[in-house]
Amino acid sequence: MSASFSFKIYSSTSEFPTNWNDFSANNIFFSKEYLHILEVSSPNNILSNFIGLFQNEKLVGVALTQFNNLSLVNSYGERDNCIKTKIRTVVFKNFSSNVLVVGNNTLTGQNTFCFSKEVPAKDLINLLYKAVEELQKQIEKKGQKVHLVIYKDFPELQVPLFELPEFSSFYNFTTQPNMLFSIKEHWNTFDDYVTDLSKKYRDQFKRARKKSEGITKRKFSIEDIENYKERIVELYLNVAKKATFNTFYLNDDHFEVFKKALNDKFLFYGYFKDETLIGFNTLIKNGNDIDTYFLGYDEKCQRERMLYLNMLYDMIAYSINKGFKRIVFARTALEIKSSVGANPEVLHGFMRHNNRFINLFIPKLFHFFEPKMEWTERNPFK
Repeated sequence: MSASFSFKIYSSTSEFPTNWNDFSANNIFFSKEYLHILEVSSPNNILSNFIGLFQNEKLVGVALTQFNNLSLVNSYGERDNCIKTKIRTVVFKNFSSNVLVVGNNTLTGQNTFCFSKEVPAKDLINLLYKAVEELQKQIEKKGQKVHLVIYKDFPELQVPLFELPEFSSFYNFTTQPNMLFSIKEHWNTFDDYVTDLSKKYRDQFKRARKKSEGITKRKFSIEDIENYKERIVELYLNVAKKATFNTFYLNDDHFEVFKKALNDKFLFYGYFKDETLIGFNTLIKNGNDIDTYFLGYDEKCQRERMLYLNMLYDMIAYSINKGFKRIVFARTALEIKSSVGANPEVLHGFMRHNNRFINLFIPKLFHFFEPKMEWTERNPFK
């Protein structure tokens, strides 16, 4: 690699070059405004760093890393309490709990780097690798050991970028897919979408809507988010703690910080029954995409009123009516997302354990630690 390449590691968005946002035109998750949210309101066990890649002192790439201390989190949640889970927890916390993620651990998808098209991507991957190695040294100088390095969430098309000698010791893995919902050109209204459903799934839609009678939906302002803060946290944790695997929990003020930073690009909807907040969901406007973010609900109301399914329909309706092209539904609840029309996108990651002996067994260890998820893909359309 030419000596004209260099990198800088930033711990604060205030240190960014003035043209940093040139790389966020098509992805809000690289913008200074969004990255500032990670700086001030990341989960307590995550420390974000930002990397600028330069050629002849010109910014040609940006990237995000997050150092995760998973020993501070009950990663396997509260749903399973078997012996295998307890063993996984003990081994995990002692040998794999300090993880340097090259990417965004709070999102699904390639939100790791954005490169200038003027420079060969493999050159910038090589440069990014060097920056990550330097960051790891900085972390360890502060007395914290890095167990694992993970480059996160790359679609099939980007996998060849990692065919470099530097990544020969990394394990290429996949986990649950990213669920993507493409909005068809002839869907001018939500009714067009419903018309395209097969009878079985149109009946599902009608049943869900009937179950939701009496529930009202309200778009939240920053004041609403602040006023309902305690209830929002309660509903969020109801859902988060039932996940099969957790690497973080959001701070209590996370949604307030988000709304203040992104304003109308961040949408928060509350669902009410008899003036009681029983659920919420959040959306992020990202160019032609709508990214679904975190949600929460009362478990009893969810079961009785098919609340989650109704939220999915509401997200689809909003996205169609506002002219978006795609909804990024992310991971989790794969089958129900499939039942409304989302399709799976396989994402790859690259993992290396810094203990060379343990790294030899990473493929087997990965399948031991990664909870298996069986699901059936659906096609709801005629």
